[in-house]
Formats: sequence, structure tokens, C-alpha cells
Amino acid sequence: MNQGWFSRPVPVSIGIAGATRNILSAQQAVELLSGDWRDAGSLQHSSALRACRRAMSGDVPAEAAREAFVGAAREAHILVE
Repeated sequence: MNQGWFSRPVPVSIGIAGATRNILSAQQAVELLSGDWRDAGSLQHSSALRACRRAMSGDVPAEAAREAFVGAAREAHILVE
């Protein structure tokens, strides 16, 4: 299975201390989205999870998954801008 590498990382703030983590691929995004996500079940979250999984299978471009993940991270207030 393809990892769906992003053209550039997506920095997110995670954990209690708010450590910045760079998400480099759709696979890493799926791992984060599948864990303890603040807005799990929201439309943005569901869209991002679906897009990232499809990028891993090669059905959609990794950049489409990246944009969906950025939207979900922004909604969850963890995107580092």
C-alpha cells in the first residue's frame, strides 16, 4: 500500500504540551485522525480520513488528501500556521 507522501509537511500541535509534529504522508494523517481526535466524527474529520485512505490506495492524489487533512486540523485547532 502507498503511503501517499505529501509535497510538504503539515505541522500540527499534539499532546498536552502541544508539541509540533510534521505530518508527511496520508498514512501518518490516518494514524493521527484514527486516534484521539478532538472533532472526531465531524464532516471535515470524516472527509479527511476518507481522502487519506483513498490516497493510500492510489484512488486520489496525495495533495487532495493533504488539503482535506489541513481542513480537519484547522477545524480541530491543531494546525500550526
